[in-house]
Amino acid sequence: MKTKSPIDRRILLGLLLGFVAVASFSLTLPMTRLAVSAMDAGTIAVWRGVIAGVIALVVLLAFYRRWPGWANVRRLLVGGIGIVIGFPLFITLAMQTVPSSHGAIVVGLLPISTAVVSIFVTSERPSKSFWLSSALGTLVIMTFILLQADGGLALGHLYLLLAIASAAGGYAIGGDVAKDIGGLRVTVWMMALYAPVMGVAAFFVAPVPWTAAPAAVYAFLYLALVSQFFGFFAWYAGLSMGGVARVSQVQLLQVFMTLIASHFLLAEVLSGDLLLFAALVALCVAACARGRSKSLPRR
Repeated sequence: MKTKSPIDRRILLGLLLGFVAVASFSLTLPMTRLAVSAMDAGTIAVWRGVIAGVIALVVLLAFYRRWPGWANVRRLLVGGIGIVIGFPLFITLAMQTVPSSHGAIVVGLLPISTAVVSIFVTSERPSKSFWLSSALGTLVIMTFILLQADGGLALGHLYLLLAIASAAGGYAIGGDVAKDIGGLRVTVWMMALYAPVMGVAAFFVAPVPWTAAPAAVYAFLYLALVSQFFGFFAWYAGLSMGGVARVSQVQLLQVFMTLIASHFLLAEVLSGDLLLFAALVALCVAACARGRSKSLPRR
């Protein structure tokens, strides 16, 4: 009997790390929903960035002291606008009025959105099937939003769309920089670069109410430690070990995992409509992943 080669074990470890990352990200919406029950949206968005930034500075000083270069720093600063500021703020505002199970359907479009944005920051040229799948995925999401908002665009759903746009831009730019300096260094440097910004912003929002309900405090700590920092470590490590195309397929599970978490943590009802739209979104994302062409060589 043949034993698995080191390459096979590396791929399996990459898939496992990818699953761990996706599982951790799938709890972001329900944890945010719990946190906003006792905290202001600005407090959550800013202080989760402060905590992640402090951890990043410690890791940076201990392991990643080498300067990534001014060109990469500029790109990380642009990507950080979406990852460190935009997504945490908009997703927190959305969770004030939109159930996390509904948010899971909309955020399920993030992989497609990231792929579209990456076209403008990389040399990738998608196929026609990719564009068709993207259009279908967008149509599914917009149909879901209009049905949930009774034919209009509710403010909470608008925040969700802004959160997707923010994260897609940050993921695409961060993924491009990772080709030069590695995924783990992207996470650390992006958070560390914005640590001073978030520190200044902390003076303009209320402090974390540590005496609030334990569930809300634990949820906030999860957002700061896992959603904002350690989840990215597992994600980028998994992508580098198992390959982007292979490991990114694990993200198809995220919408369903968020729905399950919302049901058990928040007692949100999993209706047939939610499961139907979740399945449609997952199919569109899968079709997009298969329809993406290989990147052209950099000039």
